[in-house]
Amino acid sequence: MTAIENVLTGVLFNRKNGTEQTEARPRAKELLTFVGLSQEKFDLPAKNLNVVELRRIQLAKALATSPKLLLLDELLTGLTPRECDEAIKLVKLINKQGITVLIVEHVMRVIMGLCNHVTVLHHGEKIFEGTPKEVVNDERVVKVYLGKRFSLCED
Repeated sequence: MTAIENVLTGVLFNRKNGTEQTEARPRAKELLTFVGLSQEKFDLPAKNLNVVELRRIQLAKALATSPKLLLLDELLTGLTPRECDEAIKLVKLINKQGITVLIVEHVMRVIMGLCNHVTVLHHGEKIFEGTPKEVVNDERVVKVYLGKRFSLCED
């Protein structure tokens, strides 16, 4: 399947938004553009795209269903710091559109840059919950998860 065909599945699945079949392709293009996939990649087979491009397609497909809650599980794994920064901006933009985002991520820089509220799990049990600043200053989190204090850069 091509990039646009992947997103079309989400658009067509989401019939509740009133999208007619004739409107589906333009909506899929709009979503792919929103997530930052370059237009020349829209009609390429997804198997020929790189990891970053595939993540963008996955995100566009999820957004095509008009979610109120978007669950992201390690969306940023394997991305470069620059790619992570771009993804953080995109997730913030999605959140500003009124979509609640729940993200599972192990890259602390990403969590600190994205989250208003953090829950830390250890072996499936919640060990702390609070703001990013509170989390990185909790001794249990430092000992069990971080290993050392995380420097929280504040703007």
